[in-house]
Amino acid sequence: MTDSRYLTAISPGMPATDGAGVQLTRMVGTPQLDTVDPFLMLDRIDSDDPDSYIAGFPNHPHRGFETVTIMLEGLMRHQDSVGNDGLLRPGDVQWMTAGRGIIHSELPEMIDGRLKGFQLWVNLPAEKKMMAPGYQDIPAEKISTASFAGGSARVIAGDFEGVHGPAQPQIPIRLMDVRLEAGTEWTVAPADGNDLFMCVYEGRVRAPDSEGHLHEVPAPGVAVFGGDGTVTITAGAEGADVLYCEGEPIREPVEKYGPFVMNTRDELQQAVDDFNAGKLAVG
Repeated sequence: MTDSRYLTAISPGMPATDGAGVQLTRMVGTPQLDTVDPFLMLDRIDSDDPDSYIAGFPNHPHRGFETVTIMLEGLMRHQDSVGNDGLLRPGDVQWMTAGRGIIHSELPEMIDGRLKGFQLWVNLPAEKKMMAPGYQDIPAEKISTASFAGGSARVIAGDFEGVHGPAQPQIPIRLMDVRLEAGTEWTVAPADGNDLFMCVYEGRVRAPDSEGHLHEVPAPGVAVFGGDGTVTITAGAEGADVLYCEGEPIREPVEKYGPFVMNTRDELQQAVDDFNAGKLAVG
């Protein structure tokens, strides 16, 4: 056992289409990188072509997990079957707990033709998969920033350098949007036993493997880390922007079918049956 974590995988993501034809890059949830427990999927949208995203994500169901939408540029209109209606602006975050069932829509609204951001799927343990759905609308001004030499981190969930994130996830999560200046070496200490990955979405970073050899992770790319202890990355000559995702692994069976994530095939079939019968988001 060492006192530092090391790079175990680098994944560049893959082009994907979701919703009503929205073009995006799937960073986690691919054949190359299926899950990083408890994270099920990470999609990145970065486009100045409205035709590639403007149809958005019309009404669709979810059950069994949480979705986190992080807006960096552009606007996203949200409506759901629980009665929530909001507009995400640059820097805002929406944390939605699907629980036993919710139907919602997410429709982009342009600012100068740009749309940029992420959607992260966070698994729920078996005892919470059928909990009541919930919604957290987190405006940018409620997300505090921790500053350090050569960079800063917007703390969305969890704690870092005395800053507490406003999001209230159902399981222990640390989620941060990190900016590093050129050449900055950044070290963070994950909680013991937690799994983590970092999505480099601007610039590039270097990180060591188990033998200490440095590897470059260019944007858009995901770096997955193993081992125990602290983890260190170094920004390249142009700096780097990184989405840091750390969570307590659930270590339960995962069965996925489209917008449903349960523990067994029978539970998935029940979700489909409930949706088809109009019962998914009722009661």
